[in-house]
Amino acid sequence: MGVQIVFMFLDKFIQYISYEKRYSPHTVSAYQSDLEQFILFLNPPNTTPLVTHPSEISHHDIRNWMIALMDNKLLARSVNRKIATLRKYFKFLLQEGIVTINPTSRITVPKVPKNLPTVVDGERLTGMLDGRMDIGDAHIFSEDFAGLRDKLVIEMLFGTGMRLAEIIGIKDDDINWYESTVKVLGKRNKQRIIPLNNELLQLLKRYMEAKKGENFNNNSLTLLVTNKGASAYPKLVYIIVQKYLSYISTQDKRSPHVLRHTFATSLLNKGADLNAIKELLGHANLSATQIYTHNSVERLKSIYKQAHPKA
Repeated sequence: MGVQIVFMFLDKFIQYISYEKRYSPHTVSAYQSDLEQFILFLNPPNTTPLVTHPSEISHHDIRNWMIALMDNKLLARSVNRKIATLRKYFKFLLQEGIVTINPTSRITVPKVPKNLPTVVDGERLTGMLDGRMDIGDAHIFSEDFAGLRDKLVIEMLFGTGMRLAEIIGIKDDDINWYESTVKVLGKRNKQRIIPLNNELLQLLKRYMEAKKGENFNNNSLTLLVTNKGASAYPKLVYIIVQKYLSYISTQDKRSPHVLRHTFATSLLNKGADLNAIKELLGHANLSATQIYTHNSVERLKSIYKQAHPKA
């Protein structure tokens, strides 16, 4: 069977993280892609398989893969993520008794330069959402179903700080109109409740009325749907975010996560408690949230240099 045995154990791991650990589909897909890439590196197509069982994989094999990745100009952060996938995989194999040694324990990952979270200008973003920016004679967001849906995507990401996987997983009945909140299913299957502001609630009502008026036949249970009524998918949200952020920013990075960073940074700059921001973002520990304090410090430095006569 050769390399097929290796893929068999990969499939068992994918089932484990999908159904027992309940990782998000996006995370599962990333893990599977990383592991398949590693296996194919060890066993190139159209060659005699060199590794036919996970127990044959050594730390030398993993180091050689790291070197190959870096030779292909892959960023240290991406290399580290792939090694983290291998660590999780071999931990599973140890638990199942498939291997007796974890080769990743002898791996040292490359250092990652500390980059500040990328954000967009909150004032410009608010101006666009409030209709204070036009393109010629037309408003940026149209008043039809697609326009309301697009605006809702931007408003929800900026107004709640939720992740991409979280926003596409929201169902209509996750909205609590009485409490003005939304229930979100985050990482590790952990639920949290996020408050919704009045403008966002009003937009939600308009969008849901428009969605009902479209008379979609498939009746998707998810809040966000495509122009044909199917559940929204990650690439659609990416396209929407990139389109509208291009109106207010020239920076290369215009992803849904940029709006999450902007949400957190805006709260911190307005004096919000760091622990409260942690809970809103669904971070497991405070250290993940503290990165936003660096953005705040940089902002203070900028204000100081502009305002102080001796700066």
